[in-house]
Amino acid sequence: MRGFISIFGLCFLFSHGLSGAVVLDRIAVIAGTHVIKTSDILRDIRLTQFLNREPLSITSATKHEAAERLITQDIIRQEIISGGYQRPPEGEGAALEVQLRRDRFGNLSQRMHDALQKYGLTESELRERLLWQITVLQFINQRFRAGIVVTDDDIRKYYDQHSAELRKQQPKDSGLEALTPKIKELLEGERINQSFDEWLDQTRQGYRVEFKQEAFE
Repeated sequence: MRGFISIFGLCFLFSHGLSGAVVLDRIAVIAGTHVIKTSDILRDIRLTQFLNREPLSITSATKHEAAERLITQDIIRQEIISGGYQRPPEGEGAALEVQLRRDRFGNLSQRMHDALQKYGLTESELRERLLWQITVLQFINQRFRAGIVVTDDDIRKYYDQHSAELRKQQPKDSGLEALTPKIKELLEGERINQSFDEWLDQTRQGYRVEFKQEAFE
């Protein structure tokens, strides 16, 4: 899911996707001290919709959604750099690509290549996005897990509140002792995500963001 490339000047020309038509790339968002270009937004839309198995749809709304994702990426990227957080090896992106090809395309490279082409994507762009997703998950775990505490009382309370649902999920062994590891992991995940969301909201408030509305028309 990819660094931002500095631009010297407001715009330049690039060849677009499958058609080969020449279109104008431009600055779409200024985020902090970095810029997000129209081409960055279009790539993010294509990658997101490909991974989500959604029809390709490039509209003003999907452009804004992509811009918000890229702003979040920039905030996380700067935190990773400034905090010295460990990054996953590049091979992990390739490994996830292999898994995706196996699970969705019957382990046939040509099928995946054809599907990527329909979205105007390359395998290297996909691999980079997959590596970024791993990077974000690893960052969140490193940054926020240490402060998370789940007590026995928390586990008991969750079990009591969701006992009927838990019995349906695991009718053969739905006792508290058997489900404690699963409940603990679930509560830890929820609290990690909550801590991450709170940090992101707070950081975003002090983050300079300027949208160039003409890029979203």
